[in-house]
Amino acid sequence: MEKFFNTSGPIKTEHHYNIPPLHRMDWDEIAHLIRSERYFVLHAPRQTGKTSTLLAIMAELNAEGRFACAYANIEGAQAARGDESKGIPTVCSAIAGSIRLYLDQPEVFAWLNTTGRNQPSNDLLKQMLEHWSRISDRPVVLLLDEVDALVGDTLISLLRQIRAGYAQRPAAFPQSVILCGVRDVRDYRMHGQGEEVITGGSAFNIKAKSLRMGNFIEEEARALWHQHTEATGQPFAPEIFDELWLDTKGQPWLVNALGYEATWENREARDRTRPITLEDYRAARERLILSRATHLDQLADKLKEPRVRTVVAALLSTEQTELQLPDDDLQYVEDLGLIRVRPQLAVSNRIYQEIIPRELTWSTQTMIANQDLAWYVGPDHRLDMDKLLRAFQQFFRENGESWVERFEYKEAGPQLLLQAFLQRVLNGGGRLNREFGLGRRRTDLLLEWPLDEASGFFGPVQRVVIELKLLHARRSLESTLTEGLEQTADYADKVGAGEAHLVVFHRDPGKTWEERIWNRRERFGKWEIAVWGC
Repeated sequence: MEKFFNTSGPIKTEHHYNIPPLHRMDWDEIAHLIRSERYFVLHAPRQTGKTSTLLAIMAELNAEGRFACAYANIEGAQAARGDESKGIPTVCSAIAGSIRLYLDQPEVFAWLNTTGRNQPSNDLLKQMLEHWSRISDRPVVLLLDEVDALVGDTLISLLRQIRAGYAQRPAAFPQSVILCGVRDVRDYRMHGQGEEVITGGSAFNIKAKSLRMGNFIEEEARALWHQHTEATGQPFAPEIFDELWLDTKGQPWLVNALGYEATWENREARDRTRPITLEDYRAARERLILSRATHLDQLADKLKEPRVRTVVAALLSTEQTELQLPDDDLQYVEDLGLIRVRPQLAVSNRIYQEIIPRELTWSTQTMIANQDLAWYVGPDHRLDMDKLLRAFQQFFRENGESWVERFEYKEAGPQLLLQAFLQRVLNGGGRLNREFGLGRRRTDLLLEWPLDEASGFFGPVQRVVIELKLLHARRSLESTLTEGLEQTADYADKVGAGEAHLVVFHRDPGKTWEERIWNRRERFGKWEIAVWGC
């Protein structure tokens, strides 16, 4: 059977191209923590490889024969919410079932359904783990997955019961426990009875260390794709790999999803004698973004959280150069995989840069009155950018203020509205690439439009740079234009554009629409740049 790129669930080495999970972690450190009877946390963004890693740890420990290790996914207890009387028995059932499955020890499950029935839920987990440890002929190790899916008293009780048995290890409690989830335990914020807020750090103060799983390094991302070539003989154009790294920065699900799109969802590519070209890859990237796959939907859902909004709003804004963001919020959003903080604060990868504005403007796109693309395409099939941006000026004049208020991210509302308008007009026929970052004082857009319908992006492409700037009352138009023209020319040079536009959004409420709506052309170096006031 031919292997394939995995986009759901833990890897199976016989079916999936893969980077061995224990090669991605410091196995010596993990083994040392377990041998030293430590309880610790392993966390990483969703679909990074956490479950595959835990299963690999279990397999390695059980193969060594020194420990009895069981892996359990306890996400099912999420349905109990804060009801400890239902949540803890569900957790215990998942653990006992895993001990029976992976270690062929049915005794713990039998105990749970006999003696365990008489135990109160706030002591049931502790008693069960004590029983397991006592009957095992080897020290036991417990790997708990999806811990942070639990909430309220269920999660508080789980953490406190594990803490209560900690001093009994290893003779009468697990030698080591690994808690795994998206977030570090310090970011667990639980509402107990009476709405008391309890943090994970206080409920689980026996944590020795937090280990964070990272993305693939660039060599691993390349190696994963090269496994397909080695298995099938199908080559990838060499220039794909630089794009793959910029698009994903090694995020494992993205690397695999793009591989699957390029080698399988593209039916022509199923002919393994056919090389995968750069345009094949770019088409796969666009399909993936438009697919609104589960991973990308989960990312979009996180944008609604207040702590995430604080950070992402700052990244989308063009003006907040000195904004102080809470360290806890930055760490939390980084743990979710949405941003990187080094070498400078930015969205994690180029695909997330594309997804975030699209998601924030999706409902707006659907509400914009249909803009017939034919209105803006000339006889030579080139987009008439002057006509398109004049149409946006009129749209912004009629709808701008009320529509900006609809955005949850109002600070970046004007820029997001233009992006929604352009995306609506392009409607899959072209590409709109975005670059933004904290303190850059602008948003960069690159519009790509194929000039030959038959060839698509394989043929000649119109490339247009659109630079977006905000003009507040405290700044002059002249200084904004001076800065903006230089930035527009620099970005146009960088991406090899054929034309360049600068859009200036006036944010001074004292300005009339007659003062705000204008258009003129300015020269900067070799560039003639069309400047648009809105």
